[in-house]
Amino acid sequence: MDLRSIVMGVGFAIMWSSAFTSARIIVEAAPPLSALALRFLISGGLGVGLALILGQSWRLTAAQWRACIILGICQNALYLGLNFVAMQTIEASLAVIIASMMPLLVALASWLFLSQKLTKLTVAGLLAGFAGVALVMGTRFSGGVDPYGLTLCIIGAVALTVATLSVRGATSGGNFLMVVGLQMLIGGAVLAVVATFTETLVIDWSWKLGAAFAWTTLIPGLAATLVWFKLVQRINATRAATFHFLNPFLGVAIAAIVLGEQLHPTDLIGVAIIMGGILAVQLSRRPAKDKPTPVSS
Repeated sequence: MDLRSIVMGVGFAIMWSSAFTSARIIVEAAPPLSALALRFLISGGLGVGLALILGQSWRLTAAQWRACIILGICQNALYLGLNFVAMQTIEASLAVIIASMMPLLVALASWLFLSQKLTKLTVAGLLAGFAGVALVMGTRFSGGVDPYGLTLCIIGAVALTVATLSVRGATSGGNFLMVVGLQMLIGGAVLAVVATFTETLVIDWSWKLGAAFAWTTLIPGLAATLVWFKLVQRINATRAATFHFLNPFLGVAIAAIVLGEQLHPTDLIGVAIIMGGILAVQLSRRPAKDKPTPVSS
């Protein structure tokens, strides 16, 4: 992996992890689903517009349309919608730790439902990852975490796992940016309908809210997606996914720096264990040709 790929991967992880902190700022001042719907409508519109400028087509394959619908509902409306609602009552650091379980849940679901074999490294990674999450949860429960918000985050992580497994390979065949933009518009439309019937539009306007909304719309919402696409093109999706192991640490660190969220020693230990588990799972899923060749003595 070259230096440029490493910089892109770390940059993607920073942008992705920062989304939880900016989301926490937003939901403290605005209705969560309404804000998220507006974010997706803006990001999706920009994505579709950029795709058209680049010559991409509206004419998608059946698999790509299926990906747009599944991602729009499961990833954008359910996963992010539930997380935005949850962060009204739980800290951003806890939300990002739960969301970071996605690679572990994908590996576990692939074994349970798709009959994929687990290597010893995968099993070790899963055990370590879930042990780290349990350690963090134990500390947070003793400190009075909101069970409702926690449950919403867990359901959201499951929804993201379903989306990931359902659309594997479905976005191939070109027009990737168009697919990204359309699935954002679909998610925004679903959230807008739900928000209309469940929320009252009361907003505490401030520069802080504006900055957080602009950041989450343009950086995690659009820029991170473009960087991820370019990274996958350079080093393939399996190797690129290795950078997800950085998300727990970066998400917790950004929340602590920007929001002043308190960290306990067990949080740091748990995050380190989760990172190790995610890295082990991702490395175990690399194709054989990507793995280093043993050097004979």
